[in-house]
Amino acid sequence: MSGEQLIREIGRSGVKASAVGLGTWAIGGWMWGGTDEAESMAAIHASLDAGVTLVDTAPAYGLGRSEEIVGKAIAGRRSKAVIATKCGLVWHTQKGNHFFDQDGRPVHRYLGRDSIIHEVEQSLRRLGTDYIDLYITHWQDATTPIEETIAALEDLKRTGKIRAIGASNVNRSELKQYIETGSLDAIQERFSMIDRGIEADLLPVTVANRVSTLSYSSLALGLLSGAIGPERVFSGDDQRKDNPRYSVANRRKARDFAETIRSVAERHGASIAQTVIAWTLKQPGVTFALCGARNPAQAIDNAQAGTLRLSGEDLAAIDAAVAAKLANMDG
Repeated sequence: MSGEQLIREIGRSGVKASAVGLGTWAIGGWMWGGTDEAESMAAIHASLDAGVTLVDTAPAYGLGRSEEIVGKAIAGRRSKAVIATKCGLVWHTQKGNHFFDQDGRPVHRYLGRDSIIHEVEQSLRRLGTDYIDLYITHWQDATTPIEETIAALEDLKRTGKIRAIGASNVNRSELKQYIETGSLDAIQERFSMIDRGIEADLLPVTVANRVSTLSYSSLALGLLSGAIGPERVFSGDDQRKDNPRYSVANRRKARDFAETIRSVAERHGASIAQTVIAWTLKQPGVTFALCGARNPAQAIDNAQAGTLRLSGEDLAAIDAAVAAKLANMDG
């Protein structure tokens, strides 16, 4: 592989970032069996050094832990990073609806103005910066009108604390409400070869309105990376441990899929994960692909996907392999 990192604009914000982004959910440790701060910082540094500028985090990833690690890692390198973080999953108030408990603390979905103003200051402090490039509503709050949420975000944009506005985990109705405000730059949604629900539901709307889409779980939490075999044992609080999606049978399917596309990957001198990420970025409407990494080797491997250019023939071969090998992966 050779070539420059693929760079794309976030909506119509004027903010540009690498199409491959570093996702830092695992770096927060929660639901991933803990975290190694030194390794995590090294992964972030390796990503930046490899030309990945987009770094995605959230307060809910370890109750601030991920943001703190990202903040330490970008100290002295802030100009190289395009930071996306989120609001709306809160533990400082019990307004909104209870969503889950983390480390014994109740976390609520709440996107009221008062909370957003509080949250952005906490995130700026943890990240060690005075602005956030893309600020995303993490999960939607049925108790707060979208108009109130957007008005708060627009005020933050006017004051320079955020540069672009995003929403995550939206349904079609919520997406249209956000778009009607004229202020939405991006959505962040689960999308991969085996999670394609947004193709018919949300992507036609985003494409028509020049709203970017950031895919998360682009490698299906590692299942499509070519690195998780049938023999793998998930332990501790690893969310994959009891999830039928990661059954031995499904890991065999993923292994067979990887073998089927190996010739495509080898033709480009690429790994299976890089090939899957590059395919993701060729899907209509998918602007950015977020990929988790917990060490420098994973980070560098993901980053190189941004330099991989698949041909029409490559994409047809991969699509055929998806259809033949990755059907019925939910049980």
